[in-house]
Order: sequence, then structure tokens, then C-alpha cells
Amino acid sequence: MKYAYYNSCSLRSTGKEYDNSLQHVFKALDIELEEPKNWVCCGSTLAHNASVLLADTLPLKNLAEVEKMGLDEVMVPCTACYNRFKIAQYEHEDDRRIRHEIEDIIGHTFQKDISVLHPLEILALDQNLEKLKTLVKRDLSHLKVVSYYGCLLVRPHKETQFRDNPEYPVTMDRILSAIGIKTLDWSHKVECCGGSLSITRPDVVLDLTSRILDDAKAVGATAVAVPCTFCQLNLDIRQEDLAKRGKTYDMPIYYFTELIALALGIPERELMLGKHFVESEKVLARAT
Repeated sequence: MKYAYYNSCSLRSTGKEYDNSLQHVFKALDIELEEPKNWVCCGSTLAHNASVLLADTLPLKNLAEVEKMGLDEVMVPCTACYNRFKIAQYEHEDDRRIRHEIEDIIGHTFQKDISVLHPLEILALDQNLEKLKTLVKRDLSHLKVVSYYGCLLVRPHKETQFRDNPEYPVTMDRILSAIGIKTLDWSHKVECCGGSLSITRPDVVLDLTSRILDDAKAVGATAVAVPCTFCQLNLDIRQEDLAKRGKTYDMPIYYFTELIALALGIPERELMLGKHFVESEKVLARAT
């Protein structure tokens, strides 16, 4: 099996450990990933504020590169990129004028639909879940994890079409359960953490992250699993500021791929866990 791999800007900077753990997991599953040549930033953080045309053109330029590879599926791990790719496809399909204008700009006429997939959607396929179960080498059943999906995967669902219930998704829970990690029910799975307000309104972000971590703590979680670089950074780095408000969590925030890689026996030293702001190895060590 082979997918085009949109290894975006964030996975080359703040989310390097996400890329690293993801590549370990897909290698273990014998799933080949190939990066498109000539890919560009999808413009997720700024372009849609400046121009609808620009915001749609950048993702579609990348999908054109996937089609040139002869592939029809691309994996997009960053949820902000995933969101922009899906919205661009939706608007491109729905508006013939935009479609022609963008195809003129990028110099490419699409011949087929390219499926944009998040790693969660790929790993949740029955054959991959079954294979993951056979590859488990480390018992992580002592962990009590809440799966936090954030908002960009599931909203607006009409456009993203993420393959799960947008109000109460369970895809990540199914994957983690398959490798022996207990996940907990909680009420903040798809609440926004305020990632886009990190610089302009940190006060709002602190309130939002506090509510999410409060609920995680209330249900007895020892860690949070995320599929998003913005969410991971926000929930991780804000805990120091929240401690100054008298709220102490010490709640490790893992990429879901890090937990899978750990369960598959990848050593902690190879997973860049030291990049996390909240100590993440202590929780693992307590029950090993």
C-alpha cells in the first residue's frame, strides 16, 4: 500500500515528533509514504483571511502534484491542512468558475478526484487495526487517556467529511483500544482550544485550554492524545501559565502516533518525547 504524504510546514517545525512517530508506525505496517515533489504551504493560517481564491489555489496546487505522481490518495496529518484541503476541494467541485480559474493558475486540469485522508482514517481501517494488534510489544494498559480531536477535523463536517460522528468521534479511541490503551468517555472531545488565537488573545486560549484540561482531569485521565499540531502545542505549553493561575495539571499531551509507536516497542529515546513541555516519560515509567 502506498499513499502520497503531505508532510506539511508544521510537521517540519513544532510538530517534528508527530512526523517522526507517524513514520515509525507506517513503516511497521509496511505502508509506503511518498512526499509530492514541488509541494507548497497550504496557506492554512493566513491565506483564507486574505483571499478565497488564494486559500483554494494553494491546496489544489498540492493535489495537482499528487495526481502527477500517479496516486489518488494523499495523507494529510496536520488537521489545519486537512481542513483547508477539504474545503478547497468542496468549493472547487461546487463552483465551475473557481474551478476553471484555479486550474488556469496552477496549469493543471484535474482528471480524477484525489482522496484527502487523515492518518486516523487510514489506521482505523479494519486491516490496519488487525495488524496493529499483532504488532504490540509493550503493555500500556495502565494509561488512562482521553482522545481529543479538536475542531478542525470535524468542522464544518459538510466540507471535511471526516469519517466519524462530528459531535462525538471515536476513531482515535478505537485505534488506541486496539493496542491496549484504555480511553475514557468525556465531554470535550471536539471543543476548540483556541489555536488561531494563540498570539492575539492568549487570555481566551488559557480559558479554553483550562476547560479542556479540567474535564480531562475530572474523568481521571493521566494523559491526552491528539491528532493536531496546534492542539498539542496549545494544551502542552499553556499548562505552565495555568499553573500561575493556581491550576496544576501535569497532564502529558501525546500525539496519538507517539502512543502507537510506544506500544509497538519503539524506544522512547527515538520518539523525541523530550520536545514536550510537560514531562511525558514519567507517566509511562510509573507502570512499566
